[in-house]
Amino acid sequence: MTSGPAYFPKRFTRIDALTRPDHYYLEEGDHCYFLGEYTARKGFSHSATNKLIINFKKPMDRRGRPEWRYKHQSIETAATALYDALAGTNLDAVSFVPVPPSKARPDPLYDDRVAETLRIFSELNRTKLNREVHICEAVVQSCSMEAAHDGSARPNPPELVANYQIDAAHAKLLRTHAFIFDDVLTTVCHYKAMVRRIADCSPSTSCVGLFLARRAPEAVDFAAMF
Repeated sequence: MTSGPAYFPKRFTRIDALTRPDHYYLEEGDHCYFLGEYTARKGFSHSATNKLIINFKKPMDRRGRPEWRYKHQSIETAATALYDALAGTNLDAVSFVPVPPSKARPDPLYDDRVAETLRIFSELNRTKLNREVHICEAVVQSCSMEAAHDGSARPNPPELVANYQIDAAHAKLLRTHAFIFDDVLTTVCHYKAMVRRIADCSPSTSCVGLFLARRAPEAVDFAAMF
């Protein structure tokens, strides 16, 4: 049985006082927005968002297998949804900053799905609206870490800050606003670490978090209890 809309949402929802407690490190002053709601351990059929996120996160060691095409399809769907959600927004003063993946660039499992989504999003803006979108990979991962969704112990913001490095050539190009972009909003530790590192190199830049989905708490199925 499926849950939620049969399509991936193309409109942002803001994390508010009701949903903020679902995300451990999120504070009142943080501004974060998401498109869909992902429910862990529920599989593809639970919702369109689950289907997209599971394919989006398909690991690099699946490359070359028949299901690999679904990863590319999910990236294109995500980029289109991002475009639709922001098509009417003035982005002249905005830099889109992708959260780096858990693996460092030399690692064979390095997965640039988040940055690739932004590149396709940028191309959609160029071809459909004749406008340029600024993508700024200002923060990079210095050493590979275990992916948060694969491990039992998630890194905390200070641990991530220690492993994040500033790419000076990109950081100096940061605009007034940084839209920090990632796939799933969970504890928000990656977002908080990104905000800290951006503040270190560009203190005048304000940060907003944009996520394809937020991890929603599982609903209690009382009918299954009796």
